Amino acid sequence: MPVPWFLLSLALGRSPMVLPLERLVGPQDATHCSPGLSCHLWDNDILCLPGDIVPALGPVLVPTHLQTELVLRCGKETDCDLCVRVAVHLAVHGHWEEHEDEKKFGGAADPGLEKPRNASLQAQVVLSFQAYPTARCVLLEVQVPAALVQFGQSVGSVVYDCFEAALGSEVQIWSYTQPRYEKKLNLTQQLPDCRGLEVRNSIRSCWALPWLNVSADGDNARLVLNVSEEQHFSLFLYWKQVQGPPKPWWQKNLTGPQIITLNHTDLVPCLCIQVWPLELDSFRTNICPFREDPRAHRNLWRAARLRLLTLQSWRLEALCPLPAEAALCWQAPGGDPCQPLVPPLSWENITVNKVLEFPLLEGHPNLCVQVNSWEKLQLQECLWADSLGPLNDDVLLLETRGPQNNRSLCALEPSGCTSLPSRASTMAARLGEYLLQDLQSGQCLQLWNDDLGALWACPMDKYSHKRWALVWLACLLFAAALSLFLLLRKDHAKAAARGRAALLLYSADDSSFERLVGALASALCELPLRVAVDLWSRRELSAQGPVAWFHAQRRQTLQEGGMVVLLFSPGAVALCSEWLQDGVSVPGANCPHDAFRASLSCVLPDFLQGRASGRYVAACFDRLLRPDAVPALFRTVPVFSLPSQLPDFLGALQRPSAPRPRRLRERAEQVSRALQPALESYFHPPGTPGQGRGVGPGTGDGT
Repeated sequence: MPVPWFLLSLALGRSPMVLPLERLVGPQDATHCSPGLSCHLWDNDILCLPGDIVPALGPVLVPTHLQTELVLRCGKETDCDLCVRVAVHLAVHGHWEEHEDEKKFGGAADPGLEKPRNASLQAQVVLSFQAYPTARCVLLEVQVPAALVQFGQSVGSVVYDCFEAALGSEVQIWSYTQPRYEKKLNLTQQLPDCRGLEVRNSIRSCWALPWLNVSADGDNARLVLNVSEEQHFSLFLYWKQVQGPPKPWWQKNLTGPQIITLNHTDLVPCLCIQVWPLELDSFRTNICPFREDPRAHRNLWRAARLRLLTLQSWRLEALCPLPAEAALCWQAPGGDPCQPLVPPLSWENITVNKVLEFPLLEGHPNLCVQVNSWEKLQLQECLWADSLGPLNDDVLLLETRGPQNNRSLCALEPSGCTSLPSRASTMAARLGEYLLQDLQSGQCLQLWNDDLGALWACPMDKYSHKRWALVWLACLLFAAALSLFLLLRKDHAKAAARGRAALLLYSADDSSFERLVGALASALCELPLRVAVDLWSRRELSAQGPVAWFHAQRRQTLQEGGMVVLLFSPGAVALCSEWLQDGVSVPGANCPHDAFRASLSCVLPDFLQGRASGRYVAACFDRLLRPDAVPALFRTVPVFSLPSQLPDFLGALQRPSAPRPRRLRERAEQVSRALQPALESYFHPPGTPGQGRGVGPGTGDGT
């Protein structure tokens, strides 16, 4: 028996509320106020323009508190709409300014000036309503008699009937005066759905409402729509956003009872469900059942990504809004934890999918971004390592500036920040004098600077082994004569047996093309070559995400002296062309396993900066794409057409100690024989007459 990871049994929302609602007859809005006050509602709505706060020149009426109540506005006994009644409580704020005659002579002013102090107070009170996608503002005129005007005291309330809103919606309410003397009052009212209304039979839109239950199905979620076979309705799945319209995921019109299963990896906190009958002006019910589910929150963070945009700007990309904060940290080689640079820098609150900036002067591969949520580390990525290379053996110096131009320096180490100079036994302390000389001579890179301090990255590689240089040299000389020959033979045998690493990148145009790529990868493994391709790493790809998986594979392949193979197809050419034109990711349905799309962000810098030669090769299949159809930027490395140019292609993939030409031709024939069945299946699918599969633009026979 599977153990459910969440317990949900919902029918259109949470547990129902029983609400005995008052009924209002007639379609007209109305207002009434406390005894002693007089009030009037303007006939038409007004523009919602609160304006700036202005000073009061005497006592004024201001809203102090908002109260709401749900009522029904009915045209007939069984034809009602849900409505929000709002009560605005008012008070007298401010006081009369002392007259100049009183200040000058210390006595009473002209009796003619006393009259305003005994007059009644008037105010224009604005009520603003917003329930996506509608908004409106109404104006209430209120008058308070002089007898009730007491400074700082409440004078009563004015009630507005009423604002109509959709069942299940969220209504934002603001109140202020014109002119505005204080901050706007704000209140949020969450309206119930049909299941929470005692008078459900009085609301026509609730009569034919589909009943929805959300329950556990092992690790997955099951949506059960229990309606009659004749009932037609629409089901819409979307990701709710903080502002603006929802982000759609899936929508379908259905009939009769339905059971729909959602994979547990697709559940995130902002995933919501909207359902409505396919009838005119039918009520749409929205529920977001996974807001508090722990596994949905884990899925959200697992799919979130950090993306570097420029030297200083970056973005946290995620489906849902996240409460998070970020800071920079320093990652030293060797596997030690990344050390937060707080202080001197600070944690910054971040907004999902919004461009953010760090006050950096220069990037560095050892600088990483840490993202925390609820005091727990959720993401960490060294964003600059992809463009600036692997981690450096540098030491980070923290400069602290005090009053009167006093400054102190310390070196960041796993044990803490070691003051320089220092007599401690740490590596930075022993090399402190040399590090200070490097700083003064300009050999250190300044990463950050402000009035309170600075950060410097100083190279350590020239010092890290200086202390033991003579000992190492003696050991190497003693062992060299004995082991040189054996080591050379062992390295040669190991390299031959292990094979060179090759990372194969392609665009997953369709399933037939993926099978063709799989056949090529399998044939290359027999040479031997150690081939990495996303087809064989779907589990890791799903766990890490395509961007992280590609970065790890690319780094490992290039560090081992391997090659990255860009396998071009019409789909890959289209992706590259749109990326080069717009500089952004190609819109559309992102495949969760599309490593080629994910790779473009760091493949392109290698080509643009001239680092691709010797590390990349390109290829395409005969009859599918001509080599000259490959974008010009990628033709700066060798481009091979397969299988007609297999010998040259395999030669480019081999190590410098490649086999003789005859052996290379034999391997090319071996790969060609392995490819033939897949090529025939691709270009002539079973049951397809004539020429078989059509090919895209830029095709040719490869001859």
